[in-house]
Amino acid sequence: MTAVPAARRPPLRIVLADDERMVRTALRVILEAEPDLEVVGEAASGAEAVPLVRSLAPDVVLMDVRMPEIDGIRATEQILATMAEPPRIVVVTTFENDAYVYDALRAGAAGFLLKRSDPDELIGAVRLVARGDCLLFPEAVRSLAASHTPGAPGPAAPWVARLTDREADVLRLMATGLSNHEMSERLGVGPQTVKTHVAAVLSKTGSRDRTQAVIAAYEGGFNMKKS
Repeated sequence: MTAVPAARRPPLRIVLADDERMVRTALRVILEAEPDLEVVGEAASGAEAVPLVRSLAPDVVLMDVRMPEIDGIRATEQILATMAEPPRIVVVTTFENDAYVYDALRAGAAGFLLKRSDPDELIGAVRLVARGDCLLFPEAVRSLAASHTPGAPGPAAPWVARLTDREADVLRLMATGLSNHEMSERLGVGPQTVKTHVAAVLSKTGSRDRTQAVIAAYEGGFNMKKS
């Protein structure tokens, strides 16, 4: 099958969910200035976002984490639980160490973005998650995880012992936010091999995506430092 040239691919379809009209308008202006991005719908609350996303089936949702009626966490949970092929969801917040963000990531969001991010970061984030990668800020995720896990370390989760050495290496690199291509270069193996290891890590940790796997690693007592 011949690959479709980038210029002929349909634009990525995006839904914006934010209770502030000015924020939605600003996001739309930034995103629609790019030929490969299209905003197909807007919602002012999680209650509006859930049915809208179900009906439009976009590629990416930018979801404000704090909204009336249904917040971004519950909206994310409902979308991911009820759609056979759900979109990639990026939660948007005003500050990094937001407890709501951590809960949204655990619910299955592909990552989070700060409202103060510049246009290039916003555009890059949408394209990144649309191609299957996760938007991780390693230091922020580490900090959030530390605040959500018990102070005294307990026994490691059973899945930790089931990881192979190479899978453990891949999980540690995933926690640094590296892409599959970057991990391939770091480990000196082919991209397909990395993809296979990532799939195994997701399966063994019971995770939907890389973000959830990293959270599972912090909560499950996985040793992030190679011994």
